[in-house]
Amino acid sequence: MAANDTIADMLTRIRNATMARHQTTKVPATKMTRSIAKVLREEGFIAEVEEAGEGVQRNLVISLKYKGKNRQPLITALKRVSKPGLRVYSNRKELPRVLGGIGIAIISTSSGIMTDREARRQNLGGEVLCHVW
Repeated sequence: MAANDTIADMLTRIRNATMARHQTTKVPATKMTRSIAKVLREEGFIAEVEEAGEGVQRNLVISLKYKGKNRQPLITALKRVSKPGLRVYSNRKELPRVLGGIGIAIISTSSGIMTDREARRQNLGGEVLCHVW
């Protein structure tokens, strides 16, 4: 893969794995994918994140969460908002509410990657990376 959108790639891999009801999925490890995975874990969308592989080939192994006996994925949808071709920024007053607060928006702020709720609490705006619900 060339230097493309690692975030969109990560979201697509998670989306595909949940559709196929996989237990885990691998995502190339970057600072950005690590922080996003951390936020998803803290918000309870994924079970855990482990690192595997050596050197440049490091991957994040993301354990997905399902609920109920017919294993409904906890993540209904992942949507990339800010793309490399069209960045989407939002100041603290205009941070998006995803599904009236049911979902989360992951924001890249000056103090790191966090949810819209956390950014609101810290009075920060930033780049709206994606929506998850």
